[in-house]
Amino acid sequence: MSVAQEIHDKLSAAFEPVDLQVVDDSASHAGHAGAPAGGESHFNVRIRAAAFAGQTRVARHRAVHTAIGAELVARIHALALDIDAA
Repeated sequence: MSVAQEIHDKLSAAFEPVDLQVVDDSASHAGHAGAPAGGESHFNVRIRAAAFAGQTRVARHRAVHTAIGAELVARIHALALDIDAA
């Protein structure tokens, strides 16, 4: 399973989002420091879910990182998050 699919599956299970997009942007960073040759290192995530209502930006980011899990977060070099309540 790809890293993008793992991210998608974990966020879907944790937040039941109305909108979830996980984009692997690794090709744009090929050759940069921290970008592994195999890719799957840079991701852009857009998520909209009712679960984020009333949370601060920091709380939302922490919730996403917790849902993804420390092991998977450690395998990612860059994770851009666009999070909002549904």
